[in-house]
Amino acid sequence: MNDDGRPLFVQIAEEIASAVVDGTYPEETQVPSSNELAAFHRINPATAAKGLNQLVSEGVLYKRRGIGMFVAEGARTRLLESRREDFARQYIAPLVIEARKIGIDAEQLKKMIDVWGDDR
Repeated sequence: MNDDGRPLFVQIAEEIASAVVDGTYPEETQVPSSNELAAFHRINPATAAKGLNQLVSEGVLYKRRGIGMFVAEGARTRLLESRREDFARQYIAPLVIEARKIGIDAEQLKKMIDVWGDDR
């Protein structure tokens, strides 16, 4: 786990969510248990469980009693949509605001993005 100031359970949730997005854990696939995550990362099992339960509350995972946690149907799509919204809010909105401040219109900005997107 990274020592970046974020709670460990958040890092666990993000790790599993990233693995869902990149296809490591496809829909209906079982994810590691809280005990497995705890042993691997050398953290308290309750901390790992909190990260998994966060994903359950977000609809990314679901519990099968006595069996474990599984990736929910449509989880990857929901995560991608959420990440795209976050990307727009974190990067695109400030880019557009700054472009307007310095007189770059939407068409010029699109051209600049096309140039920078061409195998740079």
